[in-house]
Amino acid sequence: MGVFARGLVMGVVEVVPGVSGGTIAFITGIYRELVASLASFGPATIGWCLTDPKRFWRHHNLGFLTCLGAGMAVSLLVFAQLMSRWLADAPTLVWGFFFGLILYSAIDIGRARALRHLAAFGVAGSLCGAAAGWIEPFGAEPDPVAYFVGGTLAVGAWLLPAVSGSFVLLLLGLYASVLDALAGFDWMTLGVFALGCAFGAALFSRLFHWLLEWRFEAVMSFLTGLMAGGLLRLWPWRHEGALLSPAEWGRATGGGEGDVVLIVAMMGLGAGSLWLLTRMRSAAG
Repeated sequence: MGVFARGLVMGVVEVVPGVSGGTIAFITGIYRELVASLASFGPATIGWCLTDPKRFWRHHNLGFLTCLGAGMAVSLLVFAQLMSRWLADAPTLVWGFFFGLILYSAIDIGRARALRHLAAFGVAGSLCGAAAGWIEPFGAEPDPVAYFVGGTLAVGAWLLPAVSGSFVLLLLGLYASVLDALAGFDWMTLGVFALGCAFGAALFSRLFHWLLEWRFEAVMSFLTGLMAGGLLRLWPWRHEGALLSPAEWGRATGGGEGDVVLIVAMMGLGAGSLWLLTRMRSAAG
């Protein structure tokens, strides 16, 4: 699979809160090259842009990063149109699908962790995820600062082979607005968000490379808890901000038993999609 094709797949999965672009990079064998290329940026090489641009290009592996980024940009712009429409037409089904994705992802990553790490770092992550599920830190109408911060944190998640950038945007309450900006080609919003992503890549690539080398189990256990706690944000049976049981939701919204079954089916579809992805990972590794 070519680098551009990998970028296409990474862009598609990053629109879906549950599958990380870092996971795709890991499965397709470019994860270490990606992180090393991003981590190569630093103050010492900035001057090469003017004094020795060829050296700057080669040192930072910009041919690889440009090709990968182009593939991601194409698929993000195309798939965002579809996701924005689905959220408008059938939001409950979409959230059910996402819920299944995140639930299976937390189970898949968590079962490989030691119990002592889950008891400490996993619990801490779940508390953070649950808190983010109840708090709207940027309000209903995000400002440019919110998009910059969202881009910074989202690209950090994108670099990890576990949590997706879209999931982080969900926790921050920015997912729908960023998706609308992509679907509507709101270049001002996208420009601020992209600046945040660039800043996040420079900030987190070295940090995560070091953390994953030094405390891999602790980091993955924390991310497992973060996803589990963040399921509150994705609970599909909610009405006017309240989390309801399927039966209560049916009475409050007029949804019948068939609607509840369909949502459960979408949960299963989301979990099944990620199960197939993990099978690919096992085959690749």
